[in-house]
Amino acid sequence: MTAVVQVDGLRVVLGGVAVVDGVSFALHAGECLAIVGESGAGKTLTARSLLGMLPTGARVTADLLEIEGADVRGLDERAWRTVRGARVALVSQDALAALDPLRRVGREVAEAMEVHSTFTTTSTTTGVAIGAGRSKRDAVQARVLELLDRVAVPEPAQRARQYPHELSGGLRQRALIASALSAEPVVLIADEPTTALDATVQRRVLELLGELKRDGLAILLVTHDLGAVAGIADRVAVMRDGRIVEVGDTEQVLSAPQHPFTAALLAARRGAGVRRNPGGAALALTQTDATPVLEAIGLRQVYGRGRHERVALRGASLRVAPGQTVGIVGESGSGKSTLARLLLAIEEPDAGEVLVHGVPWSALSERRRRPSRGRVQLIDQDALGALNPRWTVRRILDEALAAHGVARRGRGARSSELLEGVGLSSDLLERRPGTLSGGQRQRVAIARALASDPDVLVCDEPVSALDATVQSQVLDLLEQTQRSMGVGIVLISHDLAVVARMATEVLVMRDGDIIERGPTEVVLRSPQHPFTRELVAGLDSEFLT
Repeated sequence: MTAVVQVDGLRVVLGGVAVVDGVSFALHAGECLAIVGESGAGKTLTARSLLGMLPTGARVTADLLEIEGADVRGLDERAWRTVRGARVALVSQDALAALDPLRRVGREVAEAMEVHSTFTTTSTTTGVAIGAGRSKRDAVQARVLELLDRVAVPEPAQRARQYPHELSGGLRQRALIASALSAEPVVLIADEPTTALDATVQRRVLELLGELKRDGLAILLVTHDLGAVAGIADRVAVMRDGRIVEVGDTEQVLSAPQHPFTAALLAARRGAGVRRNPGGAALALTQTDATPVLEAIGLRQVYGRGRHERVALRGASLRVAPGQTVGIVGESGSGKSTLARLLLAIEEPDAGEVLVHGVPWSALSERRRRPSRGRVQLIDQDALGALNPRWTVRRILDEALAAHGVARRGRGARSSELLEGVGLSSDLLERRPGTLSGGQRQRVAIARALASDPDVLVCDEPVSALDATVQSQVLDLLEQTQRSMGVGIVLISHDLAVVARMATEVLVMRDGDIIERGPTEVVLRSPQHPFTRELVAGLDSEFLT
């Protein structure tokens, strides 16, 4: 079978360093090749070489680089624009950065089909001819709604009229996938496509990618999620330090890895879900009369007015004891991130209140709250949006340390300690966020949150962008911090394996309500609500041992 993508001897040099060094692979129609490896291994740069979307100053060479038999070496930017979207499309891991914040979702999805004139063809899914003239606008709109519906966006007509910031992280990611499919490309590059999605939506998206593959789409999947690899990939290529160290059929690589690094990746994935101390001291603390470090009482939040009113949260309550982790799970749009914003006092609740160490928190004015801001810190899922792109890592950490009262002369050493604590070298201190991998950026964000020695960490998908080995290291770090400092953690995650490992209590949310709560092992082993049973259906039993 003729390959739609042929790569041989690909080399990408950035800043005098070969970050991709001698990579070769082929990708056929109707096939999914997964590229896995640690953050910084060169996975994303390899994939983006097929789109001509590399950082400024990158130098690319290859013995062979073909798409549908056409040599794409040396294409200028104008020529690459005829390839992107029409022949090769990208679904990146950061939907918020990829979608235009000033353009409605429907226009975003329609752009590629209009730019590449695919509205003159027949829809591959409906068989309806899309004509010219006055019917073109209606046909494009129909195709937009069809694509949004296909990627499981609820109420597609309403969502098409909204802006990206009005959608949850999961809905934004699904809209991005719809946009990538708009011009009916032959190759789809999916760079961590399910990173920000909850378990049920992950399964739907992977099922969708499987359907697209069966329809003949070639998929290059860049991921740290070995579970996703097992479900969709035909072959796996394992990268380390810019090179492919192992490649083979998915079943063979995952069941009998030949390279020690591949074996280490698989071991890290299994270890990520193991709870070393089930129940533990944190659960014992919740059974005492100790004042919780964080408490929410009857939180309600409503957005919009009149017919546009949407209740995002209905009477949510929780308690976090010193040293305890409370997990919050649920579908995208269920109210998890809204709850996080209220806990952080980024927004004021319409009803209810938040207490920190038994003292009112949400009811304070920002001026009165500012001196104690460091006590409640956020670790966000969108590290790129959370870090100032113009600042170096040193300045980012320096600002956090200064706000916490650390003297200037001690900030340099403390910054290095913070980076080393999250598995990064102090060599990155002079780098800017845009030059770091997604996983490296997330670890910098975690280091910044720890700079103020907080009492409470609100973690909104804190390890979703990290590969298995680094994910395990960061979870170890959070556990060590919790043991040494008694910090309370609110853990919002779609990864039930992470929740099973970290949390002593779990809350399940849907449509703004907490529909089930209890000790983690009880809820995940014996869920009572039908929706909870659906959530935990794909959770491996090994993660509950």
